[in-house]
Amino acid sequence: MIWKSWQELPDDIRCEAVRPYYEILASKRCDLMLKAIFDRLMAAILLIFLSPIFLVLAIWIKLDSEGPVFFRQERVTQYGQTFRIYKFRTMVQNAEQLGAQVTSKGDMRVTLVGQALRKCRLDELPQLINILEGAMSFVGTRPEVPRYVAAYTDEMKATLLLPAGVTSIASIRYKDEDTLLDAADDVDECYIHNVLPAKMEWNLRSIVEFSFFRELKVMVETVLAVIR
Repeated sequence: MIWKSWQELPDDIRCEAVRPYYEILASKRCDLMLKAIFDRLMAAILLIFLSPIFLVLAIWIKLDSEGPVFFRQERVTQYGQTFRIYKFRTMVQNAEQLGAQVTSKGDMRVTLVGQALRKCRLDELPQLINILEGAMSFVGTRPEVPRYVAAYTDEMKATLLLPAGVTSIASIRYKDEDTLLDAADDVDECYIHNVLPAKMEWNLRSIVEFSFFRELKVMVETVLAVIR
């Protein structure tokens, strides 16, 4: 994890609405260091341990529908940098050209295998690669596509002080966001104006309350939420 001084931040992030959050995180350097070490070490261990599961899921996806095993998409992470996120493909090939950037509950683009993977959050497993690369963390604001990041308020940009995460309190609270979007006439607009601001309130609160051990607790809560 790279930590920049205030003057080194990109101009669009270095604003007064972000400064209080920056100062909170700057005072917690030890926790940030523990977070970075834990992320890389645990990602490497899990990739080795889960490699047989990766192989089984890859074969299952290929047998179910045409297209690649992995879905890769440009997302935004720490300091506004873009990266290519890894996921197991859960939708039909070229799904991005067929609908919105987010999915609703009855989205017909989701494959049969994709429905099962999403239900258990197994489609997120390849993001261990992103964590090992340093583009993501286990816990943090979910990485959005550039289009949605462009809709951030100045305060929301504080979430870009840290790497994007696989899970978060907001992700747990909104694990069924596809249900919320199901009744929307315009899924993208509903997400930007209704769902995203609500999730960001949780993400900003997580920065204020940030600690390494709190993040471990979020990881445990995520596992319990998936089991439930």
